[in-house]
Amino acid sequence: MNDSIVRRSFNRVRALVGITPETAQAAPLSARQLQHLRQQLKACAEGRGGEVSARQRAVRLGASYLRLDDAGRREFLRLIALEFGPDPVSVAKAHAAYQAAVGSPGQWEAEAGLRRAMRSSRIRILTHLNALPQGVKFLVDLRADLLRYVDDQPELAAFDRELEARLSAWFDVGFLELARITWNSPAALLEKLIRYEAVHEISSWSDLRNRLDSDRRCYAFFHPRMPNEPLIFVEVALTDRLAGSVQALLDEAAPVFDAERADTAIFYSISNTQPGLRGVSFGNFLLKRVIDDLQRDFPRLKTFATLSPLPQLAGWAKRTPAATAAAGLDADAETLAAGAWRQEAKLARRLREPLLTLAARYLLEAGDERPYDAVARFHLGNGARIERLNWLADTSARGLRQSFGLMVNYLYVPDEIENNVEAFVDGGHRAASATVRRQAKFKK
Repeated sequence: MNDSIVRRSFNRVRALVGITPETAQAAPLSARQLQHLRQQLKACAEGRGGEVSARQRAVRLGASYLRLDDAGRREFLRLIALEFGPDPVSVAKAHAAYQAAVGSPGQWEAEAGLRRAMRSSRIRILTHLNALPQGVKFLVDLRADLLRYVDDQPELAAFDRELEARLSAWFDVGFLELARITWNSPAALLEKLIRYEAVHEISSWSDLRNRLDSDRRCYAFFHPRMPNEPLIFVEVALTDRLAGSVQALLDEAAPVFDAERADTAIFYSISNTQPGLRGVSFGNFLLKRVIDDLQRDFPRLKTFATLSPLPQLAGWAKRTPAATAAAGLDADAETLAAGAWRQEAKLARRLREPLLTLAARYLLEAGDERPYDAVARFHLGNGARIERLNWLADTSARGLRQSFGLMVNYLYVPDEIENNVEAFVDGGHRAASATVRRQAKFKK
């Protein structure tokens, strides 16, 4: 059964049940439907009828899932999680056989038997669904649903780990394609950039065009089975200095910089687009590939840095008022996050050093073995160092609410990256400039 036939079959079933790619018909599972799905899943897990039957069955299963409402999807996933895991009796027998065979010539065969027994029937179901022409995207979206349920229903966790492992293999960086996105890219793709931008909202088409001008670059990773869906994308500004304000970078009225004179590349936004790929890491590979491409196209580039948010700073400060007080701040985090103080120049000057001290301590000290801040964990784990804190670098309502308007430059120095990664992984060392370390020690 070739892919075009399966695709037409899948779309025909979607149409018959009233499904479009954007919407799904609400239809909670009845007891009869649940039993029917159980039988379909069992047949799929057992691989009855050969490849053609298996793929047709996967079409029906996928269409059935798409037409369910939220409660129905939860029950569908619970059914797979609870009834299609490894058989405990088979696992126990295989484990006993392996223990008895340890140290004997039969150990390796017994190990293979234990692996077979541990293999879940859920894997076969996922494999059949993945074989659909739209199967990869279907499973990515299915996991996005699963992640919404798993905190309240821990019995789904094993299924989630299995699906995450499969997606990690299917989305290995070796399978991904790096592409530059320009103003001439398809309109549907540009619309997705606007929708998926997670760091600095794209407010209009003119805003997007500014971000794709000649002094800017935008790169994304794509999967061959999801050719029109960027998985992660990064926005880059080509400049001649370390950027200290996102407002300046995003200013549509600012003159276009001559990219041929640029010696600095500023990564100012990195957005993951697929919630279902949470835990599947390829952001570090994206930065390395982009740096290679930029160095090839612009040999003058010497400095590679980010202008990054501190998205959890205000939340951390609210939960640790002692840290706020220790930094010399006499205003509580709620007041600081509201941002009214920014309109009073004298008050803003008085708050500047204490807030920079609070941010420096947050980056260098908050958290146990790893930084509290997720963005810091990402960049430090990839070998960057904390280079500079920037005062009132993001004065948007979101920037003030999340980090009191502060932003940070992470600097990637090629000769230091490997040592920084090893020090971070082995001992949790957080590489930082002398200036940032001094700010962490500042006493009012």
